[in-house]
Amino acid sequence: MFEIYPAIDIHQGKCVRLYQGDFATANVYDESPANAAQRWVTAGARQLHVVDLDGAKAGHPVNTEAIAAIAAAVNVPIQLGGGIRTEADVAHVRQLGVTRVIIGTKAVQDPAFVQRLVNQHGDAIIVGVDARDGYVQTAGWLDGSQVKADELVTLMANYGVRRVIYTDISRDGTLSEPNYDATAALVSPDGPHIIASGGVSRTDQLITLARLGIHGVVIGRALYTGAVSLSDALAMLAKESL
Repeated sequence: MFEIYPAIDIHQGKCVRLYQGDFATANVYDESPANAAQRWVTAGARQLHVVDLDGAKAGHPVNTEAIAAIAAAVNVPIQLGGGIRTEADVAHVRQLGVTRVIIGTKAVQDPAFVQRLVNQHGDAIIVGVDARDGYVQTAGWLDGSQVKADELVTLMANYGVRRVIYTDISRDGTLSEPNYDATAALVSPDGPHIIASGGVSRTDQLITLARLGIHGVVIGRALYTGAVSLSDALAMLAKESL
């Protein structure tokens, strides 16, 4: 079943949205990330996507109080990314109630680290592949790399990673449309589930993603602005049996 992951991005303890990852564009949508989480679960969310923006920039989890509050407020699985770069970080956030942990920067810097985590935590490890023009960006999208997105996904699949979140940075927060071609190119019959992120602005785009074999989508700004209704989107996907 195609999954919708409402995004809760945390900056200075508040639920915000950025435009293409630029901290200067932070727009506060809820003073309480836990309240936002409850609102999406009430609307039908079966999973949540949480990002510690300050953690991504600092290189270690920062907004742990807000993360723990989200976990305490809802009873659905939570996937968390942002600055998780040590085995101790992984253990800590899982103790806070996080179900799955997203590894981004460290997957580029030290791929074998992800392999060790998969051996320890199995399906609880997700890799976040954040790309601009096909190349992976790191450190909260502040640093570039020479690693191609498709090559990183292939390597992570070889290490046993079963879920990959692919973000096209140029589409993030833009309310345009997902990068269908780049996202679909990462889908393979025996490969990891690909979760799309960035650019969703209309409900019908979810149907397109699902029919491309993509496992799910992270939606942020479109939900917060009302461009997409979560309950309507879930009903439409159910009607289409996707």
